[in-house]
Amino acid sequence: MQKSMIARQLIWDGTVSLAVLDTTALVAEAISRHGLSALAAAALGRTLTATAYLCSWLKEEGSVISVTVDGHGAGGKIRTAGDGALNLRGFVDHPDVVLPPRADGKLDVGGFTGRDGTITVVRDDGEGIPFVGTSPLRSGELGDDFSAYFLISEQRPTAIALGVRIATDGSCLGAGGVFLQPMPGADEEAFSRTEAAIGRYREISRRIAEEGAEGIFSDFGLPFPEETAREIRFRCRCSRERAAAAVFAMGKAEALALLKEEGAIRVHCHDCNTTYEFTRREVEHLFGGGGHGEK
Repeated sequence: MQKSMIARQLIWDGTVSLAVLDTTALVAEAISRHGLSALAAAALGRTLTATAYLCSWLKEEGSVISVTVDGHGAGGKIRTAGDGALNLRGFVDHPDVVLPPRADGKLDVGGFTGRDGTITVVRDDGEGIPFVGTSPLRSGELGDDFSAYFLISEQRPTAIALGVRIATDGSCLGAGGVFLQPMPGADEEAFSRTEAAIGRYREISRRIAEEGAEGIFSDFGLPFPEETAREIRFRCRCSRERAAAAVFAMGKAEALALLKEEGAIRVHCHDCNTTYEFTRREVEHLFGGGGHGEK
């Protein structure tokens, strides 16, 4: 499978920023790690795609963004995070949820996400005071919801199309998004063209599956901008060393008590669904020297 990516270019005499994301591989990795139902994959995949777009604006690779979608829907909360290097991760509370399709036969992402809640974005540039933005959910389908977030919290009107296409065997056939953002000073014509253009991408996942991002750029009479393309990866920040630090932070008495009860200590990372197990010998070695070294 090709790598996930984002590419952007100014269009219409520089009045609007066009960004196209192909996140098929990213969503496929999320499905593999979390055992997502088709519905959970659609909801998490759309949120990961929007999070990747947000991360693409970060100026430093070490800057981080976290997104929480809490609409009190059947799937519980959706949580994603990423950094300026476009390393993404995320999970949902209830990855196996299945709901009846909507009246039009499509997955009921709104029912999974819920509509009575908010999108919250926390951006930490390492300067000590993270930016926190929030906006109410509208439909729970997430495209319109992230558009509202950009307008309310970022003061950046942005037209968004998000989609995830799942095969009958549960694999991801195509996933991605189109983001059209008028630049500061854009006139009413640019806004009107933006609204008209985004309407063509109600089936964005099918377009990505069949044509890739290249097909979207061709709609605007443009070649694919290789020079601006950036890879997006599913990559978690957890590691065995970090897990060992968490065990050490428990303190020796508590760790040994847990060992006695469970036979081993297990540290689970929700973001990537990885569990690190520490045996009695490993725990005793961890505390034996009176310290530990985190790489």
